[in-house]
Amino acid sequence: MRVAIVGAGTIIFKDEGVGVYAQKYIEKNYTFKDDVTLVDGGVLGFQLMTYYQDYDKVLILDTITMEDEAGSIYNLPANEMLGLGSYKQTAHEVEIVEMLEICSVLDKMAEVNIIGIVPEDIVSVNIALSDKMKEKFKEFVGAAIAELDKAGIKYKKNEIEYPLEDIILSYSNPQSEYKDGYQANYQL
Repeated sequence: MRVAIVGAGTIIFKDEGVGVYAQKYIEKNYTFKDDVTLVDGGVLGFQLMTYYQDYDKVLILDTITMEDEAGSIYNLPANEMLGLGSYKQTAHEVEIVEMLEICSVLDKMAEVNIIGIVPEDIVSVNIALSDKMKEKFKEFVGAAIAELDKAGIKYKKNEIEYPLEDIILSYSNPQSEYKDGYQANYQL
């Protein structure tokens, strides 16, 4: 089974980057035995179509605009997303759902799940996360790992944890020793 884990979002708008940070956290802290591709999707939107068509399962880690408490976590299959108009609030949310709608009428489409978290602040221009997102971050990553478990994907958690703060720093300070995340985000 080919699986893609896509971190979506815009890191410059505070909590909007949580999906990108979660994808990078999984990449740094887990080793996969199965065919798993980790993708810094940023705001790729329409460019994600390849993953929807060429992979068996796609997990999209992202913020989700819902009338719920900040930090609430959802695991939504693609078929539920297609009828959920209130989800489409930011530009990349619109593109993700539009691509799902297009791919749903094609011959082959991956099983797609959006692991979404309700953000607290997607307006502030700041490469950081709010305290609420930091508090819920491991639970958010845990929801993605639980979905991989359900699919039977084999992995192991690395012994030494690469911390969230270092991942955020890798995007906010390109001159630091943590610049690999920053470079990945801007190589398209």
